[in-house]
Amino acid sequence: MIDTWLKNDLNQIYEKHPVVVLIDESGDAEFLLSTVENEYIIHKAQSEIEELHVKYLIEREQPSSKKHLIYTQTSKDDLKFAREYCETNGCLEIRYLQNYIKDKVHQTLNLNINLPKEKLIAAAKVSVGKSQIYWMDLCHKGEAEIFDLKKELLPFVHDPLAYSKEKFDAQLREIFYRKVNDLLGQEFIPKPAQTLATEVVKSMLDGLACDTCDPTLETIYFAWLDSVSYRNSLSGYLSNYTLPSDIDVWAVNSAHPFKAVDEKWFKVVGENIGNKEALSNYLAKISQRNQSKQAHALGVSFWGDVKTLLEFDSKDIDYLSSFSECLEFYTKHFYKLDTAIRNLYAEFLNKKDLLEPFQEHYKQIISIFLDKWFKHFDGYQEEQTGTLQRIIDENSVKTAVIVGDGVAYEVARLVAAKVNGHYNFTPKTILADIPSETANNMSRIYMANGVTEKVHNNREKYLQEQNPDTAIEFIKLDEVNEDARSSQYLVCTYKDIDDMGEKLQHKALKYFPETIDYFADKITLLLNSGYSKVYLITDHGFVLTGLLSESDKITVALEGASEKSERYIRTANRQPSLADSYIEVEKGSESFNYLYFSKTMNPFKTPGTYGFSHGGVSPQELITPYFCWERTEAASVALKVTFQNKNELKSVTGELFQLKLQSDKGANDLFSLERKVYLVFFKDKVQINKSDVFTIQRDAVETKEYTFDGNAEIDVQLLDAETKEQLDRAVVKQNKDRDLGGLL
Repeated sequence: MIDTWLKNDLNQIYEKHPVVVLIDESGDAEFLLSTVENEYIIHKAQSEIEELHVKYLIEREQPSSKKHLIYTQTSKDDLKFAREYCETNGCLEIRYLQNYIKDKVHQTLNLNINLPKEKLIAAAKVSVGKSQIYWMDLCHKGEAEIFDLKKELLPFVHDPLAYSKEKFDAQLREIFYRKVNDLLGQEFIPKPAQTLATEVVKSMLDGLACDTCDPTLETIYFAWLDSVSYRNSLSGYLSNYTLPSDIDVWAVNSAHPFKAVDEKWFKVVGENIGNKEALSNYLAKISQRNQSKQAHALGVSFWGDVKTLLEFDSKDIDYLSSFSECLEFYTKHFYKLDTAIRNLYAEFLNKKDLLEPFQEHYKQIISIFLDKWFKHFDGYQEEQTGTLQRIIDENSVKTAVIVGDGVAYEVARLVAAKVNGHYNFTPKTILADIPSETANNMSRIYMANGVTEKVHNNREKYLQEQNPDTAIEFIKLDEVNEDARSSQYLVCTYKDIDDMGEKLQHKALKYFPETIDYFADKITLLLNSGYSKVYLITDHGFVLTGLLSESDKITVALEGASEKSERYIRTANRQPSLADSYIEVEKGSESFNYLYFSKTMNPFKTPGTYGFSHGGVSPQELITPYFCWERTEAASVALKVTFQNKNELKSVTGELFQLKLQSDKGANDLFSLERKVYLVFFKDKVQINKSDVFTIQRDAVETKEYTFDGNAEIDVQLLDAETKEQLDRAVVKQNKDRDLGGLL
């Protein structure tokens, strides 16, 4: 604030004169020069020779529009050559800085401030850049408000040496250090900045470890975690910090930054996972930790998954009496357990002793549910065959379909939760064909003839051949961008989840969060790029074997020719010995006639690695998402605009063609008074041109003229400028025969 006072005083003189002499006899106000160095030309004159030199420099500039500030610590009466400027231009005398400060506080705030000289000057230095509220607090609360440690300490501990040098002079530094020592409850002893900063952080961490943290230090800790600029320095302090040996882990502040404490809590909960009475003693702390913003800022998010596992009541499974009820129960409740255990695998898979109790708890629950699932499994009917054809048949609006590979239902639910925007969302399911493998299930999605086609391009070719008059475009999901596309139906493939899972097994789990975000972003992008509907479907889900022992792997004796996979077995002949204990399906494939599936999550013993797998008949593998996002109905009440001359455009003579856009009479409300639109031109599905945005009024015809520019046929789309919704489309064809007058 003192910098503002000084500028106001100087500018009153500069309104009339180009030169001001600032006399600072005590030298205490010299720090203020840095606050005005970008506004005035500053000259320092501390001797008669320097005064003469300054006079020469200023007069050499005459006539000048520049503002010159002469700073001197010589009294006015003792000035020689600069004295003339005091008389002919202007002079600001600050004989005693503390008196100047007191006068300004009284003049501007009508308050009296009583602080010792050193602290008053220190307060003035700190006030630079601050508002008058700073001085009001200082007047009412005293010298304790010179430094706001809640604001000053964080940048200090982040980079102690740099902050101390840039922010403070020697006088301010000592006052600041003394106040920091007061906060820590210790005597002031001169020490390096880094040493003091380390003491501050240690006091903070000790307080968090014992839940006795000073409120100021706790505030700084919270701000540290919220700060993008400063957060990375916290990890350095944490790596050098050792928790007290006698710490009571359950007395630690729930916002703490100690991963070791989380692991100790996790271990204790795991050891008592079957003891509800014992768990009740820990649930309150776990809930606090789960709700802590600071914990989530540190990346500690698994406590919500722990709560999901602990709070799930398996008794509800007993009431399931049909397959449809099992399906509904899974999609409403049980899938959350799959998400929870997957997240815990990702967090603790390399710490077997910590993870094992939670995995066993999950397996106990899933075994109960699988008993019901397979009890009612007779007559299972897949719903996957011809999925894309059904979507095409049922939708006349511009539609995009994301065909994922291995996108389990629980993963799709997380994607849906992250899709931004106000869209109508319908979360249906499709029961996949068996065995739940990519070649089989992708063939069912693309093809309705029951053939299993291993080559993906052939599946796409089949779908296009079944719809010869329908514009279908096939692309990879990473090719999706904001540009409008010509096709009515867009099929986007994405196989990263299955690829990562099969190549990396459990190591792939750490990449799932970014994959989920990727799906959500692409869905939002498609909805904002003119598609009225976006579907998310997939070929199959997956199961995770987690921690696996040799005894967990299923060994079976087979008769005749057979082929064994991790999740199923193919045989040429029926295996009577397996019929009762396994799911048996009579289904031919090459030289095999029967399929056998385990009724557990355990894999058949096969060569190779275990972890991420599919092919079986668990709900995790067979229940797939059939999710649909649809733009809201707001656009439907907007003014309707269409091409009026579609028939004429089918045969155009010459190089120019006209597009006539017709708007209807509207509903006579604000939504249908006018509409902003634009045109996009395609050749062989590639965008070749785009018009500017223009406005068409209600009940009007707008004519636009364009050239073929060497293209014999052009596909033109009319799009809404805001939503990119496709309002109409037309095909423009050039008739060259007529252009030649029929001579050919």
